[in-house]
Amino acid sequence: MTFTLQVDGQRWRASSSAVRDSVRSAIASEQHVDGDLVPVIKGNGYGFGNQRLVNEARRLGLTRIAVGTIFEAADLLASTDADVLVLTPFDPRDVTAGAVWSEVASSQQHDRVIRTVADPAAWAALAAGPGPVRLVIEGLTSMGRFGMSADEIADLLSSPKTADVLISGRIQLEGLALHLPLTQPQTNHRAIPGARWHDAVVAPVAPAHLTARATEAWRWGLGWQVILADVSERLNSSPLVQGQRAVTAFTSAAALWVSHLDDGELGSLRAALPDIEMFPRIGTRLWLGDRAAFRAQGTVLAVNQVSKGTAAGYRQRRAPGNGAILVIGGGTAHGVALSAPSNVSSVRQRAVAAGTGVLEAAGRSLSPFIIDGSQRWFIEPPHMQVSLIHAPSGIAVPSVGEHVSVEVRMTTAHFDAVLGLDD
Repeated sequence: MTFTLQVDGQRWRASSSAVRDSVRSAIASEQHVDGDLVPVIKGNGYGFGNQRLVNEARRLGLTRIAVGTIFEAADLLASTDADVLVLTPFDPRDVTAGAVWSEVASSQQHDRVIRTVADPAAWAALAAGPGPVRLVIEGLTSMGRFGMSADEIADLLSSPKTADVLISGRIQLEGLALHLPLTQPQTNHRAIPGARWHDAVVAPVAPAHLTARATEAWRWGLGWQVILADVSERLNSSPLVQGQRAVTAFTSAAALWVSHLDDGELGSLRAALPDIEMFPRIGTRLWLGDRAAFRAQGTVLAVNQVSKGTAAGYRQRRAPGNGAILVIGGGTAHGVALSAPSNVSSVRQRAVAAGTGVLEAAGRSLSPFIIDGSQRWFIEPPHMQVSLIHAPSGIAVPSVGEHVSVEVRMTTAHFDAVLGLDD
């Protein structure tokens, strides 16, 4: 093994179980409409792999999971009996994804897939089909990414065509999805406009203990309940119902699927909205909550003694001093030294970013490999599967076959093996 993730399985699983229990406690309701934690399983599986996290979700007793794309859903459906929420909104104009949606819709597992709809055109396309289709509507929050405005949602659900679609069962509405920012909202999205939402959303004063982010979710939740009450009333009075109440087929819609609320915010939101189900979608905190429970490590594959000025590597960069060049497992294919643009907001962060840029312009880059307690310099940018690291004279140099720790971004890391989680 050359690039591995070593996991303290007992400690890691204790962390995920503690998150599950804490979330369940926060959203518990005396009205028996609790909901549950929805683990997010997407991309590279937070470094652990999606299939492994599916197995862990089952171990945690969770009956719903969320994936990023329909492609991920197609890969995982056969290996889980959970309901699968696809976070990326369905859109018929995405032809490539549409082909996979069609494959999933014709599979035996189609009834366990929940679509996210963030555009009236997507709703219309699904409403025109034979169904049944399970879906959540996404509201356009201060996150400013996907979603419909409050007015668009109100107009959509008040349409006469909606009653027919819901009564026929072609669409099974399962709630409102809210993707909130990681930090508290910077703009005032607390008052959601729209005549149909006015009395419930604008007039009430938010409870004092709610954060800005929880207040935004609370106002959306209030408005959602108003819309649901209006839709239920119209369904129950529709001649198409033929005396049978439609509300029983509509109860699953009284739910909020929320992202990026901590347990304190979930608890305060539960107190403010006691009679609506909550499904917190959580990934990073669930799988990466205890960073001491796992570590990335590269295997030393070769140790070459060098003197200052010795050239090495594809680009024949010169060693900055006496010591050794270590060839260590772990390169760009594993996600080593890949990073997103820096999130700089303070003077110190800007200074660090500027200094790093100057060093890289001079051909020097600090590697994420930790040798004798410190990060060491790359000889040159990492190769696809290995990296060349300069170990200066005077430090303890690892031998071939030993492992060295690596600081790696887990959401972009791909390991040759994950050790310590065998059942």
